[in-house]
Parts: sequence; structure tokens; C-alpha cells
Amino acid sequence: MARAVLRQALRRLGHEVIEAADGEEAWALLQSESEPARVVVSDWIMPTLDGLQLCQRIRARTDTDYTYFILLTSNDATGDNQRSAADAGVDDFLTKPLKFEELWNRLRVAERILRYATQVKQLEEMLPICSYCKKIRDDQNYWQQIEGYINERTGSEFSHSVCPTATPG
Repeated sequence: MARAVLRQALRRLGHEVIEAADGEEAWALLQSESEPARVVVSDWIMPTLDGLQLCQRIRARTDTDYTYFILLTSNDATGDNQRSAADAGVDDFLTKPLKFEELWNRLRVAERILRYATQVKQLEEMLPICSYCKKIRDDQNYWQQIEGYINERTGSEFSHSVCPTATPG
């Protein structure tokens, strides 16, 4: 019943819905998608794998973009429950029975957070290189040779030679 209400509300808000009957099925679906879901709305209590365990698995992934995780619960928002959810990596809560306006608000927040997460990732992928000396600036604002920078982060080693078109400076 709650899943049907959630499905209908999400579709009414213009979202594509991928459903799972339990946490293990949800995890399998998340792994099989060519373009992983950016928002997950999960019940806290589910058979085989609960919402907190599902969130922990999602947070353990390193090969995908950030996923915003909303936990749907009938549990009281006690301090212990909030700590458990925060420790698992939950971003937000919705309580049962589901209220359409609350879902709409949470999804708007998710949209903003995901937009910022994408921007941060793009900025992190940019390498600040000096146009003159070709040194690169690291996170501590220290300029170093690009070979040293890459070596520290990847372990790659470099060999140097001179290409045939280079002119002595």
C-alpha cells in the first residue's frame, strides 16, 4: 500500500520510478542500471536488507555519482534512530503516512544537492596548470612538477626524451 502511494506520488511529480520488493532486489537493480539512480527513496524496514543496510552499500560504492538517499519510515525520530540513519549515510527522512508536499520538498532539496555534487565533481576533475612553467597546483596551493603530482596520486612513473619537432630553448 505505502509503495503504491509513493509510486503514484513520484510519477505525479514527473519522476521515473524503478521499484523493488525488498532491499536485495533494490541493490541488484541499482547495480544493473547502466545509468544509476541519483535519488533513492527506501523504506527503513524491508525483508532481506533494510534501508540502512541498502544506504551503507550505496555509500560504499566509489565508481558512481552521488546518490541522494531518502529514508521512508514509521519509526520515531528518536536521537538513536537519527544517529543510526546518519551513520549509514541517509540524507533525509520522510515519515509515514506519506505527505505529497513533503515528498515534493525533499525531492527539490535532492535536486539542488545533486546539482552541487555534480559541480564539485567537475571542479575536482580540473587540474590547475601554470600556462608558463607547466607546474600544477595541489590542494595545499603548492606548485609542483606535473610528473610528481601524478606520481603521488597514481604511482605512475615517467621517462623523458625529446620529440623530433622540439627546438632547443
